[in-house]
Amino acid sequence: MEHTANTAQVDVLIVGAGISGIGAAYYLQQEHPGRSYAILESRGATGGTWDLFRYPGIRSDSDLHTFGYEFKPWRDEDAIASADKILAYLRETVRENNIDRNIRFHHKVLGAAWDSDAARWLVDVERTDTDELVQISANWLFCAGGYYRYDQGFTPQFPGRDRFAGQVVHPQHWPEDLDYTGKKVVVIGSGATAVTLVPSMAGKAAHVTMLQRSPTYILPVPSKDAFANVAGRVLGADRGYALARRKNVMKQRAVYTLCQKYPAAARRVIRWTNARELPEGYDVDKHFSPAYNPWDQRLCAVPNADLFKAIKAGTASVVTDRIAAFTETGIELESGQHLDADIIVTATGLNVQLLAGMSLTVDGQQVVPADTVAYKGMMLSGVPNFAFAVGYTNSSWTLKVGLLCEHFCRLLNHMDAAGFDSVRPEFVDGSMETRPLLDFSAGYVQRVMSTLPRQGVEGPWTMSMNYNADREVLRHGAVTDPNLRFAATERATVRGFVPVS
Repeated sequence: MEHTANTAQVDVLIVGAGISGIGAAYYLQQEHPGRSYAILESRGATGGTWDLFRYPGIRSDSDLHTFGYEFKPWRDEDAIASADKILAYLRETVRENNIDRNIRFHHKVLGAAWDSDAARWLVDVERTDTDELVQISANWLFCAGGYYRYDQGFTPQFPGRDRFAGQVVHPQHWPEDLDYTGKKVVVIGSGATAVTLVPSMAGKAAHVTMLQRSPTYILPVPSKDAFANVAGRVLGADRGYALARRKNVMKQRAVYTLCQKYPAAARRVIRWTNARELPEGYDVDKHFSPAYNPWDQRLCAVPNADLFKAIKAGTASVVTDRIAAFTETGIELESGQHLDADIIVTATGLNVQLLAGMSLTVDGQQVVPADTVAYKGMMLSGVPNFAFAVGYTNSSWTLKVGLLCEHFCRLLNHMDAAGFDSVRPEFVDGSMETRPLLDFSAGYVQRVMSTLPRQGVEGPWTMSMNYNADREVLRHGAVTDPNLRFAATERATVRGFVPVS
């Protein structure tokens, strides 16, 4: 590995300027103001998901009192918020903390090579605006790119797709000039994106049909949190936000626990709630009763029951069937029914891509993610000075990311105090059973399960999805562990930051 005079040097290199990367930068600045860092963002703007997706109605499906940062109160009255409000909140966080001065746009990480002698990563980066290749040297890599590909959504191969005379759109690549006024629209899918799109488009389209192969659990929730809004007015923004956050954390955990412990009862409650919102005589069991148990996949929240209202108004409908083929004028179903369409939206999911798609080597040896085991849900066995952020799948993403960032900063404190400049987890218990990293039955996870890192069944090797347990381990628990191997090199770690042009 060669570090040239032109190689930029930084202490911590954060990959991704979305909600996780911005959060990581904030915690790093607060706890380690003397450390240099840079955020590399392959696109031309901050915000990640909330800047990328432009489809109608895009919003959170978690409340912003838990999806927002613990350190920055959410002040808007909408708890289930639209993308523009979330994006404004994220960019305000960036401005308030001068994080923008450390962001390098159009920088896509291709790969990174760790050199134990130097205790540094040499990172290969492509400038997507100029096609220039640059290198950056860093003591730590913090991967904050989420878990799906930003450049490509998932679309199955539909027979006869080329025959369709209308327009086929994937939500991840929504055309700015798409006019669906007065058009017949079919949205393929039943997940969070589909249930957002259908009521949002129903107001302008002639009719919107949600075509699903199988149902998803859908639960109406109020878009405003009355408790949070009152608490904010009475107690002030900071204290009111903290109280609402604690209340919603407990509520989320209670719902998840009840669904896991009493799935039959949870199924009955959800069905009753749905039936109450739908037209009398509606076939709830066919269209809104999944074969799996609640929270085996993520529950879809619909603010103010907007999807059910659109169905009740007759501007939207749900069809549960399988696609036989696309035709010139729509979709032929296996049942023989034909759905006429001017526009078909393939809300068929995303492509999972952990570690932002980068390749890693450690002292010349290629890292195979599937051969690694996740340590505390934030590091990989055998990979030094590498952290990644994956949030909760059963609660608000940011709850987990905040705790991971806190623990990361505490780990750096320990290393500074002890004179270490590298650390790697070692999975030495060959008898411990391992299981998939994401214990989730969603199709987008199942498609790539064999390529992802694994998790253990106990100790620091579990990918915990329990905020209360994680708070004890990550916020209050020891950063030292028998599974961690700390080291110090003879060469001093370079702390000076050479700006990335």
